[in-house]
Amino acid sequence: MRGTFWMFFFGITLGILTMSCGPELDAKAGDVGPLQLEEKIGLGNVRGRLDHMALDIDRHRLFVAELGNDSVGVVDLRVRRIVRRIVGLKGPQGVGYVPTTDTLYVANGGDGLVRLFQGADYSEAGGIELRSDADNLRVDPAASRVIVGYGNGGLAIVDPASRKKVNDVSLKAHPESFQLDPDSSRTFINLPSARAIAVVDRFAGIQIARWPMTAGHSNFPMALDTRSKTVIVVFRDPPRLGAFSMRDGSSVANVETCSDSDDVFVDTRRRRLYVSCGDGYLDVFNARGDGYDRIAHIRTAVGARTALYAPELDRLLLGVRADAGRGAEIWMYRPTP
Repeated sequence: MRGTFWMFFFGITLGILTMSCGPELDAKAGDVGPLQLEEKIGLGNVRGRLDHMALDIDRHRLFVAELGNDSVGVVDLRVRRIVRRIVGLKGPQGVGYVPTTDTLYVANGGDGLVRLFQGADYSEAGGIELRSDADNLRVDPAASRVIVGYGNGGLAIVDPASRKKVNDVSLKAHPESFQLDPDSSRTFINLPSARAIAVVDRFAGIQIARWPMTAGHSNFPMALDTRSKTVIVVFRDPPRLGAFSMRDGSSVANVETCSDSDDVFVDTRRRRLYVSCGDGYLDVFNARGDGYDRIAHIRTAVGARTALYAPELDRLLLGVRADAGRGAEIWMYRPTP
């Protein structure tokens, strides 16, 4: 009788705990949820922070800015292992690959130099001096340009053919994440220290608008939801996800999310958002007519705040820094269904 009672009590307690967990999921292979962990790819002996990533789709190569290690890791996603490491860098933060010239661009925060590496062997191909804190980097294939945020407030416009800076846009503060509107000449830029988003006409090379951010501080990650015509921004203080109209910056939605975020991505196929956070979680949101609903809060690893969603591969790749008993890794997630 006593054994039956304790089994009943344990069952009720477990049920209550399960219901209280809501959408939180452990990051283990076989999980049922919007993101399933497929594999963990070791990066080898890499110390410190991992920063942003980029892809060479034709070769299935993933480039990982190993900021704390002063290197860039090159991962072959077909065999799912690291095949090369580019060393001797100084605080690499942003990376981008230009297929037309088969060139990898690496923006270094330590010395302000954008270094170029060409071909399958990543041979040195020169550099572009930006004075200080070369950071986020975007490739604009339509205009055949590479755009780099740097310094106390600048966007450098680089011509991949000549490998030279051809324009410079002045900003009021250091730019963090920025995104290029594929349907216009506008670029939206997070200026966290100014608590604002700058809107730049990248063809004219001038700022055309500035939107104050009153919803929070530290607006670092950004993505564009081109279907709903909104700019998605994640604030670190307080940890909130905001959506703003591309037309005039008016607020469309504001919801709670994970803490210490550094990347956000739009999955247009599934109408979802993915947010990666340094507190050790991935958040998944479903888009609805008037906002976004969080449908999963997935446990990962503390410090794993940078990621890359690759629509061409339909995979989310999460950078996980080394920890006691575990080397640095890339965790590969498959969205479902």
